[in-house]
Amino acid sequence: MRPRRLAEVLGAAPAPEGSWAEEGVYLSTAALRRGIPAERLAADVSALPGVRAVTVSGRGFLRITVDDPGEVLDEPFARIPVEDAWPDLPRTWDNPGFVVRYAHARAAAVIRWAADLGVPGTGRDPRALTDPRDRAVLRLLAEIPGREASRDPGWQSYLPRLALAYHDAHEHAPAVPRGDGRPEPVHTARVRLAAAVWTVLPGPERI
Repeated sequence: MRPRRLAEVLGAAPAPEGSWAEEGVYLSTAALRRGIPAERLAADVSALPGVRAVTVSGRGFLRITVDDPGEVLDEPFARIPVEDAWPDLPRTWDNPGFVVRYAHARAAAVIRWAADLGVPGTGRDPRALTDPRDRAVLRLLAEIPGREASRDPGWQSYLPRLALAYHDAHEHAPAVPRGDGRPEPVHTARVRLAAAVWTVLPGPERI
């Protein structure tokens, strides 16, 4: 379930909640904001394919659990235009600009390697991204629709967080087979994850 599809019913994109390590969860205050019964809105959301459960808490908060957090990758992502937000130097982990640009370059490398190693570019298994590091990247990507609708999206603090999460995934949840290993569905899914990160983060193709 994509956050923008949920937004069509809710009236605004919901916010991802928690780490997503175990499940993909969104929180929505749409019922409070629109002044409509939360139970009625919950029923509308529950009827959507890909929604596992909806619970109402507090004064009308909707907690939405989805079947496949990986469907976030079906969102139409675009480059976030903050390339001049940080200096190019120093190229160390203390410079958020380096962290962001290096993550973009790493994602670009994954796309090149996948083509060379024969990782299929289609056929993503919707449930393959179960590693907590993959899920952390998905959870951050799920913030984008809500941030785009905000008057103050906070891109300069958001992009380094996304980049750091991707560095962690890149290093510990490889997107291409190691050694003589054969491509598996998880590799196809991780290449698609890399493509989303590559699209969103500004930076060069190589560093």
